[in-house]
Amino acid sequence: MKDKILYTPGEAMELMKTDQVMLIDIRDSDDYAESHIQGAVNLPDIFYYLAETTPEGLEKMHEHFRQQLSRIGLTPDTTAIVYEDAYDSRYGGSCRGYWLLRYLGHARTGILDGGFSAWLEEGLPADAVEAQTDPSEFMVRPQPEMLATRDEVLQSLEDSEVKLLDIRDRVEWIAKSSSPYGVDFAPRKGRLPGARWMEWYQFLERDGQIPYFKSPDRIRALCAEYGLYPEDNIIIYCFKGARASNTYVALKEAGFRKVRNYFGSWNEWSRDPGLPANEEVFS
Repeated sequence: MKDKILYTPGEAMELMKTDQVMLIDIRDSDDYAESHIQGAVNLPDIFYYLAETTPEGLEKMHEHFRQQLSRIGLTPDTTAIVYEDAYDSRYGGSCRGYWLLRYLGHARTGILDGGFSAWLEEGLPADAVEAQTDPSEFMVRPQPEMLATRDEVLQSLEDSEVKLLDIRDRVEWIAKSSSPYGVDFAPRKGRLPGARWMEWYQFLERDGQIPYFKSPDRIRALCAEYGLYPEDNIIIYCFKGARASNTYVALKEAGFRKVRNYFGSWNEWSRDPGLPANEEVFS
């Protein structure tokens, strides 16, 4: 039985009645201050933090989020449900939050399916009152099977059993932009050698105005068109691990078993001139 990842607004509301759930809003502080789910805490660093996956970089990330999650009072017996406005509003930031908390060892983590937009559409309570919580002592217990480090990705380039999946927007894949944050935000444009490309939006569909993940059957069929199957050893990357986390969730929901997120992604890789890259500009 696979772990539960996606929570409907109604399911989250029921959990809130038990006092064993924490809603984590990853949007900007201004958006949070304007309106948020009643009782939710704000942690925008989940979206903005740029990770490095060297031993030193991981140690820094672990300590940063140990402090952040202790500050908001997250405890092991609390279910954390992460949300954004919608899956396509912050490049899958809520999925990045899910992946990050699970990687850091907080097993009881999920995502609000449809985000704040779905919550409001169902008429559930929102306000502008900043949540008050008691600090905790969050313990980091990394789950290395979820992560591909820079060195592991480099090794995978020589391993035909590993399938490297680039999930970025087309303009990045064809080497006409280095990132979603500006054409020259990163020092190089291009892609990892040998990677195949699917655009992360392909895993989403809209029910009215709100995007949701496609069904597991449709995701498996879509992946098969690109030579990806549930038993494959897959490493996903994007620019900073957000869109990759979105696809990680889609694949896990569809029963893919061995999927890793290169959390440093192109932001880390492109900044080391010693790492190989295919910088050919596609049309």
